Amino acid sequence: MVVDDHPMWRDGVARDLTEAGYLVTAAVGEGAQALRVAAAAAPEVVVLDLQLPDLPGVDVIHGLLAAVPGVRILMLSASGEQQDVLDAVKAGANGYLIKSAGRDEFLDAVRRTADGDAVFTAGLAGLVLGEYRRLAATPSGRDDEQPQLTDRETEVLRLVAKGLTYRQVADRLVVSHRTVQNHVQNTLGKLQLHNRVELVRYAMEHGILNTD
Repeated sequence: MVVDDHPMWRDGVARDLTEAGYLVTAAVGEGAQALRVAAAAAPEVVVLDLQLPDLPGVDVIHGLLAAVPGVRILMLSASGEQQDVLDAVKAGANGYLIKSAGRDEFLDAVRRTADGDAVFTAGLAGLVLGEYRRLAATPSGRDDEQPQLTDRETEVLRLVAKGLTYRQVADRLVVSHRTVQNHVQNTLGKLQLHNRVELVRYAMEHGILNTD
């Protein structure tokens, strides 16, 4: 699903996706409209503009995640401001691409987002990782309140946080791609998280990323 309030840009993005073999289930220009049609459109990936005329992008992210559990959201925005990027990621966006990106870079970002990767325009990934490192350095003081993960869930979490795709994790653990997805979804549910980026943050905060 494509959500952008500029008709020419929205139509161009939808056309590029269609020509690349994707099924565009909806293309809308307002956040409220996106939330109304999301459940029926049932997109796997939403390409979402941050600046919409009716609703803040962060509110649209929250609404989409509630309407379509498991949906992956790729921000496609003209803004590369630090706070805009961090707000979108903290709200649940899986990636953030600047609109100056070329067609091939955009289509690659959509593919990787669909695969469960965290995708960012060059330079923004370091910004997000730096913020998570800062947060990781601040003790939460709530470790005793954290739900318990199984050994396999922890192993999958560690590999995902290291940057492996779900397919790579499946190959490493000699399990199916679907099994890995199920472990990730179970972990997200237990930890009350929304996406892969938040899983990386959790892994860093709790020392899981650094275990062998």
